[in-house]
Order: sequence, then structure tokens, then C-alpha cells
Amino acid sequence: MKWRVTWVFWAVMALHVAAVLIFTRGFLLTRTELPFHSGCSDISGSPCSPPRSGAAGSNGTGGGGPERCWTKPAVDRVVIIVLDAIRFDFVAPSAFFKETKPWMDRLPVLQKLAFKEGSSAKIFKAIADPPTTSLQRLKGLTTGGLPTFVDVGNSFGAPAITEDNLMNQLVRNGKRVLMMGDDTWVQLFPHHFNRSYPFPSFNVKDLHTVDNGCIDNLLPSLYQEDWDVLIAHFLGVDHAGHIFGVDSLPMIEKLEQYNTVLENVISVLESQSGPGGLHENTFLLVLGDHGQTLNGDHGGGSAEEVETSIFAMSFKKPLSAIPSELDISCEYTSDERFCISSIQQLDFAVTVSALLGIPFPFGSIGRVNPELYALAGGTWNMEELKVDPEYDLKSAEWLQNYVNVLCINAWQVKRYIDIYSASSLIGFSSDDMLHVANLYAEAEATFARKMDALSYDSKHIKLSTLKSQIDAYFKFLASVAELARSKWTEFNLTFMVIGLGMMLVSLLTHVLAIKMVKELHNGSFDPSGNSGISFGLVFAFFIVAIRACSLLSNSYILEEGKVANFLLATAGVAKFRYSIMKRNMIFKAGLFLILICLLRFAIEIGLSKQAATSAFLHSSTSWIIGIDLNHPVLVYILQLLPMLTLIGLAHLLYKSTAHGSSQRICRIVVAGTIASYVLIVVHWASESNMLGLAQISKGRNFIPRIIYAIGIGQLLLLAFSQLFNRSKVVDHRSLFSKTVSMLSAWSPSVIILSGKQGPLIALASIVGGYCIVMLQNIEEDSNGTAKPSVVNPLSVTEWSLLALSMFFCTGHWCAFDGLRYGAAFVGFDEFVLIRQAILLTIETFGFSHIIPIFGLPFLVLHRKLFAQKDLFVQLSLAYMMFGLVMAATVTVTIFCVMIQRRHLMVWGLFAPKFVFDVAGLILTDVLICLASLYYFCQPEDHIVETNTSGR
Repeated sequence: MKWRVTWVFWAVMALHVAAVLIFTRGFLLTRTELPFHSGCSDISGSPCSPPRSGAAGSNGTGGGGPERCWTKPAVDRVVIIVLDAIRFDFVAPSAFFKETKPWMDRLPVLQKLAFKEGSSAKIFKAIADPPTTSLQRLKGLTTGGLPTFVDVGNSFGAPAITEDNLMNQLVRNGKRVLMMGDDTWVQLFPHHFNRSYPFPSFNVKDLHTVDNGCIDNLLPSLYQEDWDVLIAHFLGVDHAGHIFGVDSLPMIEKLEQYNTVLENVISVLESQSGPGGLHENTFLLVLGDHGQTLNGDHGGGSAEEVETSIFAMSFKKPLSAIPSELDISCEYTSDERFCISSIQQLDFAVTVSALLGIPFPFGSIGRVNPELYALAGGTWNMEELKVDPEYDLKSAEWLQNYVNVLCINAWQVKRYIDIYSASSLIGFSSDDMLHVANLYAEAEATFARKMDALSYDSKHIKLSTLKSQIDAYFKFLASVAELARSKWTEFNLTFMVIGLGMMLVSLLTHVLAIKMVKELHNGSFDPSGNSGISFGLVFAFFIVAIRACSLLSNSYILEEGKVANFLLATAGVAKFRYSIMKRNMIFKAGLFLILICLLRFAIEIGLSKQAATSAFLHSSTSWIIGIDLNHPVLVYILQLLPMLTLIGLAHLLYKSTAHGSSQRICRIVVAGTIASYVLIVVHWASESNMLGLAQISKGRNFIPRIIYAIGIGQLLLLAFSQLFNRSKVVDHRSLFSKTVSMLSAWSPSVIILSGKQGPLIALASIVGGYCIVMLQNIEEDSNGTAKPSVVNPLSVTEWSLLALSMFFCTGHWCAFDGLRYGAAFVGFDEFVLIRQAILLTIETFGFSHIIPIFGLPFLVLHRKLFAQKDLFVQLSLAYMMFGLVMAATVTVTIFCVMIQRRHLMVWGLFAPKFVFDVAGLILTDVLICLASLYYFCQPEDHIVETNTSGR
């Protein structure tokens, strides 16, 4: 009979895997990457005039490239310094913001140069396109395109970029590139650097290795002549944010270190920027790839994450400021002393290409930014421009040159859009293409009129004509960028519908399997045994339906943890009502409601997700509970409480197996777990300042590795004991021992990866599970029934909601910035993809999936059963119901993603939610299948009187 039931779990898992793969193929399709590359000769097919000999600076091209290609080179060398995860308020003066924060004004060298009178430096607010993971941002910066959401999955193993990009154009046009810092660059561009100094970047606990590597190589390289483009990628701020948060001493120290580095870099460049100097025509760019939240997270689309900064400085000063005719808008401070303009990161690749005089990347849809382009002195005709008292010749000459650059820019974008739409499976709609074509035709016609005017008078063309031409190109380029952002991904609706249909089939399979097993049991959902419908079944259905429907709203997805907690509280109130009516277990029902309130508070403040020094905890927690978090007594309590809780858990675990009924294997596993708990306490004590052991760093990774080894050994012991178990009979004693053993084997690893919140969350899980188990049949009549009811659907639903609440109160949420990347390096400093992925998965889903699923037999162990077969059937039903609840919510998520595929927040919210939900569903299926192999032994056919009411 065992396989008549367990095949359902494997069949459902196969259905879910197939459904997710098919739906994903229709939803998360990558943008079609065209194999074409731009070349110098391509410009002959454009309607744009060739660059005039006097339209740009006359300095050499650098690197031995051709004198001119698409545009005449305006700079000889470019220094690009990437400061990973630099927020806009790290760079902009504090006067731009309503409230001054400790991390502001820590880069004064950039502010001083940018706002100095007559300076050739400028600060921009740079806007990135979400998702804001480093891989996608580097890809966007170098290709000038919009990397699709599916690239997030490659953030820990970046594949080489095959489509045309800035690095490729530099190499094809004879430019020599030097790279140092984050090794992601050599993964993305493995054959593009003349020299490189890559350093491992994935150990978020390491704030200094990458930065020190950059510092050691950067300044000496500035004196060398064997490069045209130098890239230095610093990582310390990103890692400091992940570990300590923005409002922390390590973050401030990092920013001050960067300020010193930038001072030294600028000093070296300025010292050699005189006539004939090595850096006479060098262009410096200091930029962030994305921002970060106060927690130090990034990946989403919030303003904190997408807003970063670009500092640009030309060491060959331009003749004039950008012509006022362009009407560049900027953001002023309250006292109107400073003004900062915005720039799209999309524009970076094409603007740098125009400055260096190389072809624009074939797939770029960015615009040559006028302010950034005008900073370079080489974009002004230094030799021919003369001041005309009757005419602003400087502005006219520069605008005319910029119009020619924009003409090439627009032609390149139009060429790409046309080829992409023709080559791609779906491409853009005919209406969209017609609109784009009309805008381009209008801009082209304006350019033709301008060229006719130039043929009569090359010097006195009206500024208004140039301005209208620029506006026409701006309108076309903005329209294309907006079209790409809204419709870039190719959705295959057929695959999406098939995937959704298979999910619905899996739900039907679940329901039919539950009905089949219930009939085998000859039981009922109704405690009275009179019908198949009970209050618990109806209530559970409405709770699951409400939770599922809430996923159709982006606002409720953002507050999903609070929704789950509210529904759990609703079920708790119903149980509390029954306990009062029955005058039974009132304390347990009240305890359950108190626990739910505490979980709600933990979700609200993001328990331990925020850094210990973060502004959120200072401003919110202290205000809510009125406690100074820096008070010495509270500091000691917060450090001791997790350790004392862990000791209490060890005592509770020992008491659960102290009686003689526990199996020997169980006692061995529990002993190993208690030893692991002791090691965790020692590990945390060594990291604490209380005992003066915080300076002991040698062997810091040793204890976590021992704990992992003990856990693996425990799981192998349980697997072999099950494999070679001669007794194939399931009873309450063996099921209890197996459940305790399995939870004991997993708990140390889950706890140490979760940090010092781990013991508290574990205790909350035990208390919540205990209350659900004890209250599951409080509505039954005290005299029982002749026909025992099956496991209560409401209790299984509560178990699922409690598990979901644990996910959110441990500081996670369904976004990539909700992952605790530091957990992947507990016990390790080196990055190994599979190992770190396993550790991150255990930390992310430990309390929300692994522990609840392997602990589900407790719902059955407390019930009154009449036959040995009943235990097997009840356990089967419990797992089927749990799987059905999970599958139902994920099915609605998939439906929601399908209908919201054109929503503004599809990549910032709905797609991450989809990824987390389907990952959780597949993990749930795998764990249920493993649990069925572990727990489900063949029951004997004879009837055995069993009563576990005292258990």
C-alpha cells in the first residue's frame, strides 16, 4: 500500500518541474542577442555627414587606432574607477537631502572639484535599470542595452558576454585595456585585457582584498604608457553594506579610504596633465554600478538601489560650459548653491565610445549624453573657434558637432531596432515600429534641412535650427529606450498557458489523491463523522483562497509577511474561541496568539535582517519599544540571550529522548546535536566582546565546519539506518524517534547559518508547532467518535502559515536583496559555487521549508488512532494537504505573473516573487518525497490498539 500512496508525491513533483520549466521558457526568455558587431566602415551607410577635421580636438587617438572612425576621438585615455554599490548620497553634498546622515560628505574631494568655480568636473545622479545585481549592471554599462531578468541567475557565475559591447569595440579598434579589482570583469570579458589584476569578489565578509589589490596596482599604473583605458573596480563598500549596513563604522571607514585613494589618483593625473604630459587629454570617470538600501542590499528597483552616481573630470578643460540652448534640467539644493543633473546608465557605453572615437556597440540603445560629452575639451574646436562679438560661434560649432554625433547615434539605434525586430522571434509590434520610424524620419528630415542651410553658410546657421534638430533626436532616442523598457522581453504566451495548465493538473491530482487516501482510511474531515465537510475544511479553504488572491496585488505581495501573519492570527482567534467555549486549553490558545503577535513584531522590524548598527533599528525599534540599543545592559542581554536559548533547546532535546522508548539511533543523533549546540555557543562566545575573545581569529571557520560535518554524518546515519532497517513497520514510537532525529540533524546547521536569531526562531517554531498540534482538534466532541476524522486541514494550513511567517521574520523577503549572502560564507572564506549555493539555500529555506516539512509528523502523532494503518494514512494525508496548500498559492503566483507580464513592476517585483515561489515549491516537493522515503514504512495489516493521548 505504501507505493499506492507515495507515487503521488513523485508524480506531482514531476508535474511541477515540467510546469515550471515550460512556464519559465515562456516568461523569462532572454532578449535575443544578435551576433552582429559595429565597424568603422558601417558609417558609410548612414545619412550622417562624416566628421569634419575641425570638429573635435586635434590630439592623437591613442593606442595607434585610426584618426577617425564614427566620431573623431575627443580624449586619448580614460580612467574608469567603479565603486561598487555607491549610493547617490555617498557622493552628493548633504545639502541635497532633508536630513544629514553620518555616511554623507565622506568623499569631499569629488564635491570640491565638481562645484569649484571654472572646474571641468561634474557630479551626476546615475539611474540604473533594475534588477540591480552587479552582473546586470556591468552588462548594461558595457553593452548600452537592457539585460533581462534571467541574467540574475548568473550573478554568481558570470558567463562571457557574446554580444557587441564597449570592451569588444576597444579591442577591435586597437585600444589597450588594463583591468584590476573585481574578477567578474575577466569572467564577462575573458580575452579583452592587455593586463589584468583580478581578485576574488564573492566573499562578502572580506572588505579589503579586492580594494587593496586595486590600490597596490592603480597608482603605479597611472605612470605607465601601455594602456588607453584603465578600469579599477573596488568592492569594499558593497561588502560593508551586506555585512554591517550603511550606517556603520566599517562603511564610513571605507568611504574615507576611497576619498584618500581618489585624492591620490587625481593628484597624479593633474601632475601630468600639462602640455605634452602623459595625461594631457585624459578623462576620469568615478561611478557606481548600483546603489544599496540601508540594510546594504541591492537587486530590486527601489530608489535607493537604482540611484547611484557618476563623477566625471576632464584634464583638458573645455573652452566653454555646455551651451545653454540645450536647456539641461538639474536638481538644485534648497539654497540653490549646487545643481546636479541626472544621467541614465544606459547612456554610458555610447557616450564613452563617442569620446574615444570608436564605433558604438551594435545593440546599444543609449544616447550620447550632452553634459558628459561636453566636459571633454576635445569635443570643442580649440584651433578654429574665435569669439565673434555678433555671434556665439563657440556654441554653434559645438552644437553642430554634437548634432553630427547624435545623427550617428540615432542611425545606429534605428539600425539595431530594425534588425532586432526582423531577426527576433517576436520583435516589436508593427504599431511600435511605425511610431519609431516616423520619429526617426522626422529627425532625419530636420537634419537634411540643416545640411542644406550649412551648404549656404557654414558659420551662421541659427542656433534654433540646431536646437530643434537635437530635440528631434532626443525624442526619437527616448522613445526607443522607453519602448525597450516596456516590451523588451519576448513572452511566449503558449508556453506560459501550458505551464499554468500543468499546475492546475497538479492541483487536481492532489485533490483526487487526498480523496483516494481518505476513502482508504474510511474517515471523514468532520470530527462528528457524519459528513465529509467540516468547519476546519471550509475555514482552511477560505484562508488559502484569501492568501492566494492577495498575490494578485503588488501591494499585498510587498506586505506578504504581514498577510500571512494576519491569516495565522485569524485561525488562532478561531481556536481561542473554541477553547473558551470548551473551557479547555485556554492557556495554549492564548500562548499561540501571543506568539503570533511577537512574530508580527519581528516581521515589522525585520528581525536581525537589519545590520546591528543600521539606521532602521535606531530610528524604528528604539522608537517602538523605547529602549537604547547601545545601553551596556541591553548589549549583554542581546549577546547572552541566543546562547541561553540554545542551551535551553539542548535541554529540551535531551528530555525528549530521556525515556527508554526512544530508539538508540535517535539518542546517538541527539547527542551529536547537543554537541553541535555547545560548539555554536563557543563559536558565538569567541566572536563576542564579553569574554575578550573577539580578537581570536585563527581557526574561526573551524567550528562551523565541524558542525556541518556532524550534520552530514547524522543524515548519513539516518539514511543507512532506514536503508538497512529490517523492521518495515511504522508505529508511534519509531515515527516519533525518526522525527526528532531528523529535526535534530538539520537544526544546528540551520541555526548557525541564521546567526544569533537562530535559537529564538527555533524556539518560536517549537512553541508555534506545539500549540498547533495541541489545538488541532479542539472542536471535536470530548467523547470522540466511532469513526475517527482524518488530519485537520485547518491545522495543516496553520502549519504552512507558520512556516511562511518564519521566512519573513528571519529577515527574508521575495527579492534578491532579501537574501542573506553572508550566510553562504559561514565557515568558509573561498567561493565555491555549489557549496555556497547549498549553504545559502539552507539558510534561506531552513526555518520555512526544511524544519516544517520534516516536523509535519507531529501533527499525526498526537491524534487518537485505532489501527496501525491509520498512522500511515494520516501521515500521507498531512503531506498531501501541505503540498496542496503550497501548490495552490504558487499556481496563483504563476497566473498573476502571466496577467501582469506588462506591468511596470514585473521585473522589480512579480518576477522575483515568481522565482522564489517556484524555487520554494520544487524544494517542498523534493523534501516531501524524501520524507516519504524516510517516514513511510509498510504498515502491518493487522489491527493494533494504539493510544497516544499521553504522548
